[in-house]
Amino acid sequence: MKKYDFPKGFLWGGATAANQIEGGYKEGNKGLNIADVLPGGKERYNILMKPGFDFEIHEDLFFYPNHEAIDFYHRYEEDIALFAEMGFKAFRLSIAWTRIFPNGDESEPNEEGLAFYDRVFDELQKYGIEPVVTISHYEMPVHLVKEYGGWRNRKVVSFFERYAKAILGRYKDKVKYWMTFNEINSGLVMPINGLGFSYQSEEDKYQPTFQAYHHQLVASAIAVKACHELIPKSKIGCMLLFAPVYAYDSNPENVMYALQEEQLFNYFCGDVQVRGEYPAFIKRYFKEHRISLEILEGDLDLLKDGTVDYIGFSYYMSRTEKKVKSDADSSEGNIIGGVRNPFLETSDWGWEIDPEGLRISLNKLYDRYQKPLFVVENGLGAYDKEEEDGSIHDDYRIDYLREHIKAMGEAIEDGVELMGYTSWGCIDMVSMSTGEFSKRYGYIYVDKHDDGSGTLERKKKKSFYWYKDVIESNGEKL
Repeated sequence: MKKYDFPKGFLWGGATAANQIEGGYKEGNKGLNIADVLPGGKERYNILMKPGFDFEIHEDLFFYPNHEAIDFYHRYEEDIALFAEMGFKAFRLSIAWTRIFPNGDESEPNEEGLAFYDRVFDELQKYGIEPVVTISHYEMPVHLVKEYGGWRNRKVVSFFERYAKAILGRYKDKVKYWMTFNEINSGLVMPINGLGFSYQSEEDKYQPTFQAYHHQLVASAIAVKACHELIPKSKIGCMLLFAPVYAYDSNPENVMYALQEEQLFNYFCGDVQVRGEYPAFIKRYFKEHRISLEILEGDLDLLKDGTVDYIGFSYYMSRTEKKVKSDADSSEGNIIGGVRNPFLETSDWGWEIDPEGLRISLNKLYDRYQKPLFVVENGLGAYDKEEEDGSIHDDYRIDYLREHIKAMGEAIEDGVELMGYTSWGCIDMVSMSTGEFSKRYGYIYVDKHDDGSGTLERKKKKSFYWYKDVIESNGEKL
């Protein structure tokens, strides 16, 4: 069996998001965020994007799985102890904006929220686990959506700056690794999550979407600068949803189409956050879609001065594109579309499985940016079955993770500088895309089900022990 040379100090661990694990949605003076008004089920985003949706909770109509989630808010000590037992070097989590500023536009932070994360970080420190903190992970305060229109409104930049500086200053002695916005480019396909608004037609989406992006990219640069000033020894990165784009065939038209799709989705935000300026290719796109950004004096300097230290990204699948799609099956399971790749198998939820695509992604990103990379999300959502004795034999998950870790090892041999790997959903949680508990990613099983029933008991899956061996051997025991 081939052995891979993962670097000393490699950050092995797992990743989560506050809205998907914490629960306690009314506790500690927390305000409502977008996830709190998302009902469970595969139609959750269709409901949210309907004209006239009021961003309120309607318990007579819907079940809201994020309200209790898996109750990390009360059980974080138990969960962190399990992460430590696996040998985690790092734990990626997010801070809920509405725990710190319940409405988003207050002048002073909420002490109860700040104190909660103090306790979480202290618990991680007890076990020598480095927190990797996402400042904003699909958790915009509902008040900023309803009152200001989300990131379309320039005022939100100032509100985010106040929030970012509050947590950077508070946790400067407890958190070394930071990221600004989770999967920032996802707003191109899921604007309500990433940008805090939804458009009602294709025709009216371009100007508000990219104006919102400009505001968000400026806010990211402000946070990066603040982090460097407040925590000089810190590292702060961006976070992209990365899916390499393959052309369906060698027809030059399809190759060009795939290239343009990759430029817009994979590189637009990354180029601004890493290089500090808008890429050349976006100028034609803006012209063709009649986009004219309002850029204030000093904005471009901010972007140049606020470039990130590393690139964090999620990798779940590749994407295959064809300019004319009439004779190719769509890949409806893939969250960002495309056509079906006949060489790939799919998960229980229809996501195409492509370990080699991770190696391709790592090489593409490193060739483009020459900055350290960090795989901060990767994993398999699957149905897990409890045996009569309570055990969970998730060999399919082990196989998936093994092949993706091998792909990282190959990329390191290719010359890629890779900081770490925090697999997604190290503990079962609410699915972001469907609101289901049955879509499980974790090494740790949580007894919680799609209808909200369950004891919340934690159980170790077979993958728990496998990943423990991987970490202990620094990637040699695969």
